[in-house]
Amino acid sequence: MITLKGLTKRFGDVSAVSELSFEVQPREVVGFLGPNGAGKTTTLRMLAGFLAPTSGTAELAGFDVRRDSLEVRRRIGYLPENNPLYEEMDAGEYLEWIADVRGLSGPARSARIRSGVEACGLGEAVAKPIGLLSKGFRQRLGLAAAMLHDPDILLLDEPTSGLDPNKTREVRDLILRLKEAKTVLISTHILPEVEAVCDRAVILHKGRLAAVGAPRELLRQAGGAARVRLCLKPGSEPGGIGAARAVLEAEAGASGVEAVDAREQWEFTLEFAPDAAAPADPREALFRLSVGRGWTLLELRRLEATFESVFRELTL
Repeated sequence: MITLKGLTKRFGDVSAVSELSFEVQPREVVGFLGPNGAGKTTTLRMLAGFLAPTSGTAELAGFDVRRDSLEVRRRIGYLPENNPLYEEMDAGEYLEWIADVRGLSGPARSARIRSGVEACGLGEAVAKPIGLLSKGFRQRLGLAAAMLHDPDILLLDEPTSGLDPNKTREVRDLILRLKEAKTVLISTHILPEVEAVCDRAVILHKGRLAAVGAPRELLRQAGGAARVRLCLKPGSEPGGIGAARAVLEAEAGASGVEAVDAREQWEFTLEFAPDAAAPADPREALFRLSVGRGWTLLELRRLEATFESVFRELTL
């Protein structure tokens, strides 16, 4: 449904997007991730026809964004990052205007407007001037406008920006329902959002593809180094928390040890670099070390990789 091959965009000597290639399948929700300046918005603008690629190709629903720009625009709904709106219009008037632009008429026009209002929770805002709406209502209005013509593909740039937790959940549920009939590419900084609604994630770093895959698969691939949290009762080591850390660094075989004196307990995070000769789970050895030193052990558990840690590893 969406295919990018070597997509590149340069602004003078600056490469905003470089040789980007990936696919989004029909009825798939894909999260588009990356730090600020990674090239996410530039890519979405190229896919929506607002920017011309410097090189490479992009096809949406079988149409090339350069050769068939109008056909592409007929088949996409685009919610831009800044969501520009005409503030002097009422929200309902704005949707009527969008319906005119999209060429909607007859019963289908009224039905699509009602559907957008209901799906995005705009009932109480329809008669209000856009200039008086909260950021959350403006975001929902932009989403309703993007979906008004019932497109096959949705390109959403930060769709839950400015929404409270309840409305964010409603938008997530809406995206999951849309997945039954539509293809969605969603740019977001909210990592739990990707885990909640996306089939796959595409991660950019400095305009280049850093990783692509299902969130769980990316977590599995990043699980090479074992990390363990160990908590001791204060005073367990006569020399203090620094002495306990020194013992762990010398005897536990960890590649790194972080220590925090939380008053009620000493907290240590140990990282063990992948090593074919090392045990897959170092907790048994740490337990023996604690018993041998006479430490009062309050907690010992393995730390699983998080999607946030994967993101940071790929983009720092």
